[in-house]
Amino acid sequence: MKIIIPMAGMGKRMRPHTLTTPKPLIPIAGKPMVQRIVEDITKVCDEKVDEIAFVVGRFGKEAEDNLVKVAESLGAKGSIFYQDKPLGTAHAIMCAKECVTGKVVVAFADTLFKADFKLDSSKEGIIWVQKVEDPKPFGVVKIDANNVITDFVEKPQEFISDLAIIGIYYFKDGDYLRDELQYLLDNNITDKGEFQLTNALENMKAKGTKFSPGKVTEWLDCGNKDATVYTNSRILEFIKDEKRTTKFTNNNSVITEPCFIGEGVQLINAKIGPHVSIGDNTIIENSIVKNSIIQTNSKIKNADLSNSMVGNYSEFTGKSSDASISDYSTIR
Repeated sequence: MKIIIPMAGMGKRMRPHTLTTPKPLIPIAGKPMVQRIVEDITKVCDEKVDEIAFVVGRFGKEAEDNLVKVAESLGAKGSIFYQDKPLGTAHAIMCAKECVTGKVVVAFADTLFKADFKLDSSKEGIIWVQKVEDPKPFGVVKIDANNVITDFVEKPQEFISDLAIIGIYYFKDGDYLRDELQYLLDNNITDKGEFQLTNALENMKAKGTKFSPGKVTEWLDCGNKDATVYTNSRILEFIKDEKRTTKFTNNNSVITEPCFIGEGVQLINAKIGPHVSIGDNTIIENSIVKNSIIQTNSKIKNADLSNSMVGNYSEFTGKSSDASISDYSTIR
């Protein structure tokens, strides 16, 4: 089985954090977002994952090497492909077309989830969904009495279904998927100027492919700063029973779990948590930090932070309930 992770987007809604770090590499509870995605998918697959293909922009060699290491840590080959222009979801998948063969999982890189099932690879196709209160901003599916998907509807303004597509798909026949995607490209079939996976899904369904819904227990978005901070809090709750392995300095500080605290962190007269992630070698002194993500090599002093994100190599002094501070920034 292969996993394809399209992740070449600019992450504009996550700026300023994505000006220097690609969004899928932003850490959530101590691990890059994309690493958590592939780990979670690997856990639910009922077969060994042989290869993980990452479709990226020009992230640089260090980022690409780290992605390959993520795949290798899961016993899979890591491959890098490039999407230089944002031409849609179908185009992104086809940038890794040599991997679109056999059994394939496609997962877009801003979706984290919690699931308590195993993927049934005997099914022709699975579209993972989650019930939502307001389906208008999402693509949704309709299902029949046999739990087979009958319709894909993009952003319905009238109620069609409350089962939103979360961006993870399984295909038993990747070669068939590749042919359908290639048909879109060859015939310039676009939606709003982009080649869309949903058009291929519609064609496959019309030819008799039976897609089943795969339901998750929780769907977590990382589309903007507030959503990412919330997702960080939920992931910390999911992993709170895992043993902490990092070494850090606690000097007269109080930690309210769950938190992730990286290697070499120094906590001095601080109150940390709940729901705080702190990257390696960061120093927090005389401060209160809760419900926030602080990245690596930063300094927080005389501060009161909540619902905030602070980038790498940054310094912050002051009070904020809604800070969003980029890498290499100083705010006093």
